[in-house]
Amino acid sequence: MAHKRTTGATAAAAAASAGDSLLERIPEGILSEISSMLEPETLTTLCSLACVSRTLKSSVNKALSSFSSVELSEFSLDSQTFDGIRRRFGKIEKMTLDCLRLSDSSIRSLLGPDIEELILLKCSSLSCKLLASIGKICPNLRLLTLEFSGFIHKSAVFHLNLQSSFRSCQHLESLKIKVRGGEVDDYGLMLLGIYQELPQTVKILKLEPVCALDTIVFFRKFIYADLVIPVAPMTFGQTLTHLSLVIDIISDTLLHTIAHSLPQLVELDLKDRPTSEPSEDLSNIGVQSLVNCKLLTSLSLMRSRQHTLAFFKRTTDMGMFLLSEGCKGLESVRFGGFSKVSDAGFTSILNSCLNLKKFEIQNAFHLSDLAFQDFSKVPRSLVEVKLVNCSSITSESVCELATCSSLEALDVIGCKSVADSCLNNISRLTLLTSLNLGGADVTNVGMAVLGKGYSPISRLSLRGCKRVNGEGITSLLGSENKIRKTLSSLDLGHMPGITDNAITTVAEACPGLTELSIRYCFHVTDASVKTLALKGMVRKLDLYKCTALSGESFQFLKKPLFRGLRWIGIGETRLMCVGDAGFDEICKEREWLTICKDGCEVGCHDGWEFHEF
Repeated sequence: MAHKRTTGATAAAAAASAGDSLLERIPEGILSEISSMLEPETLTTLCSLACVSRTLKSSVNKALSSFSSVELSEFSLDSQTFDGIRRRFGKIEKMTLDCLRLSDSSIRSLLGPDIEELILLKCSSLSCKLLASIGKICPNLRLLTLEFSGFIHKSAVFHLNLQSSFRSCQHLESLKIKVRGGEVDDYGLMLLGIYQELPQTVKILKLEPVCALDTIVFFRKFIYADLVIPVAPMTFGQTLTHLSLVIDIISDTLLHTIAHSLPQLVELDLKDRPTSEPSEDLSNIGVQSLVNCKLLTSLSLMRSRQHTLAFFKRTTDMGMFLLSEGCKGLESVRFGGFSKVSDAGFTSILNSCLNLKKFEIQNAFHLSDLAFQDFSKVPRSLVEVKLVNCSSITSESVCELATCSSLEALDVIGCKSVADSCLNNISRLTLLTSLNLGGADVTNVGMAVLGKGYSPISRLSLRGCKRVNGEGITSLLGSENKIRKTLSSLDLGHMPGITDNAITTVAEACPGLTELSIRYCFHVTDASVKTLALKGMVRKLDLYKCTALSGESFQFLKKPLFRGLRWIGIGETRLMCVGDAGFDEICKEREWLTICKDGCEVGCHDGWEFHEF
């Protein structure tokens, strides 16, 4: 036995030597070209293997050192992993990071005068002092995006003195600050300070949350800028082209102030979250004031309230008539919560704005098929249409919309009267890549029709389509169907008819599938997890509330199964029973993997601020 082990070791060494020799023969230029085309995760794996070959090590290091732009938002790296990668980078000018598990020291090592574009997401583990110092350390910033949790100790807010930091950024063109879960009372003063100190170079400003009153008071300065009346010195505003605010209340006064103080405005995105019924609400007068924005091409006015619907109750069809006559250059329109607007109002926007490419309406109970009657008789260039929770919309509207051959994205989630009869029309859209049929009354028959179509659908949601089961999924993904080759994201959540057979069909038919949600699929068992693990193509997997799973599925998370898995949601399943030791073992083995134990949607883009991983 000892002799066999020695022979085996000698053979292995000889094989390794031969392999190394073969690698050395490959021209370095070819290896460098291959390395430059690889994704960050694969490239990092190569870094670990670089010690095997001098040629491989040289090509990997050369590829990394040549990067001027790095995008790692899809990975939740820990500090040790990131620091190992960071040392191989050269001069970085653009960086996007998921900072959920990163420390101050890791981010500080990245900062410097070379950085021109910096996007830091999920900054819950970073100190407020570090965030407040970014502008001083990176004086050449042109774009800065910060997203952090509002659930921090209130004493820490004192250190978020961001406005003083921006005095050094004389080239700043875009600023986005998003406090997730924060209230206006806690962060409004800080964001008001930002208004006061931003340089004149700023063209794009996105803040969440902000106080409407502070915004009104500040922007009113620009209305009187050309008058003899003495006003406080201005910093920016006259050159602002894009404004996006999540605010406590959208009112007539707010829209009037914005419309008259920002003459160069191209995009306006306002979303409010009133905690009670507003005394001064948006009306037709406020909507009409937007006609003063002569350059406006994108408009979004949305109202939401946690756990319940909220509406603009004083805006009627007349407001839409006035807007459509004064803003005919609109290319993107998003309205949410306009409960008093009917078909006539929405139709006026569709018929007046002939360059419209994006049209989204949410929670409009009076929007019906009449709004899209004879839709096909007018040439249109719509690219994206979303009709969310519009209960009076049926298949007739969808058939009319499907006459727009330029359509790339269609979302009718919550439109429960949409049925099979429109799927044939949808399947003929040769540019359609995203389709959301969530909650629609479609069946297995409709899935067969959709599957045989010509649409190159890459993202498909059937969430809550209770009349579709495994048979429908098999019909959708038939052997000759185009969707098998194009599908990369699939949502089968809240579908009681989904079983292991359906998941097996998906795994075998869709080699390009990288994102799968099967939350609330109570009949999915360990067999499905095993099948997906062996195929190894899924990078994001949502198993929330799959109650038929056992703790045995946890073993499938170990390498080499699930190659490339980045995110998995296991909340409310028996996989939670493995304990911290089991989770620690997996996390050490897979530094790139995020295990979400709560009920977040895929990727934790919404909800990460409420929990730890």
